[in-house]
Amino acid sequence: MACDHKFRSHLDLSLLGFEPETLIVGTFNPDLPAGNEAGWFYGRTTDSYFWDVLPRLYGAHSLGNATPAEWKQFCRDHRIALTDLIACIDDADTGKPGHCKILGGFSDDAIIHNFEDFQYVPVLKLLRDHTTIKNVYLTRGATEAFWRYLWNPVAHYCNHNGLHERILLSPTDAAAYHHEAYNRQHPDAQIHQPADYILWRWQQQWHSLP
Repeated sequence: MACDHKFRSHLDLSLLGFEPETLIVGTFNPDLPAGNEAGWFYGRTTDSYFWDVLPRLYGAHSLGNATPAEWKQFCRDHRIALTDLIACIDDADTGKPGHCKILGGFSDDAIIHNFEDFQYVPVLKLLRDHTTIKNVYLTRGATEAFWRYLWNPVAHYCNHNGLHERILLSPTDAAAYHHEAYNRQHPDAQIHQPADYILWRWQQQWHSLP
């Protein structure tokens, strides 16, 4: 049995109820039978700083302890849409303990090194269908060939159509290496909290706000 994205019905933006100006793109959120307690995108707040960082970009308070309804309202208020790159892993079997262990680790690297058959979200179609989108962000690096294959066409489209496209530092514990390196290099200007470091990095890439 294939592993769907937990919020697959949201990936095509048909449930938004508004026309977005900003599109934030992640990777994959597995619809496991157990173990994924996320109530919405980036909802595993024990290992993601997304809902702490994103509101603070807009001068609001952290929503790290908020509800999915509050996250969705924030996105409506600021015309932000969320989606991911992968809609389904067809060769994953949630009935196999080994596959469940891999998926339950929520590791992008583990996904691309253990599975081969994916259904992708048509991000380019989303941009063509929603011409109000002017800002596009990916919340992970695209250094590996797999992610470059998916992201390079998006970046090319944005660059040729005047959209603000950037790759953001991952809002997860994966940012620890960069955070620690920064503090070693700047002993007199350290940023002590990981979320504050991620916020600082995102501020350098984010579009201008009114």
